[in-house]
Amino acid sequence: MNKQLLKDGLGWGFLLWLVGYILGIVFFMLVPPSMIGFVVMPIGIVITLWVLFKKIGSKSFNHYLLLAITWTAVAVIFDYLFLVKAFKSTNYYKLDVYLYYLLTFVLPLLVGWRKSLGSNGSKLRT
Repeated sequence: MNKQLLKDGLGWGFLLWLVGYILGIVFFMLVPPSMIGFVVMPIGIVITLWVLFKKIGSKSFNHYLLLAITWTAVAVIFDYLFLVKAFKSTNYYKLDVYLYYLLTFVLPLLVGWRKSLGSNGSKLRT
């Protein structure tokens, strides 16, 4: 794994997870626990898209595929360790969490696909 992929995958993956974790703690005091994920998610989507478009410079779809895999693995592992195990949660995995994992995987793919199309010249554009 090269340095840039390590930085983009593990670095940004951890930072994005940490932002969501901190927002979850903040919103825990403000909204019902069953709604935390749905309140944090739009903020997380905006931040993730900003990172993907402004901070990830690659035009290679494969780079974004590896980001999708790495970011999702980071989210699943850290959620399990720092939410499920740490708080002994028995009902953490609900619709909002599965949607979060899906978006964590799909957003890099969509942005990578868009960026890779743009780098291949006008023959792919209609």
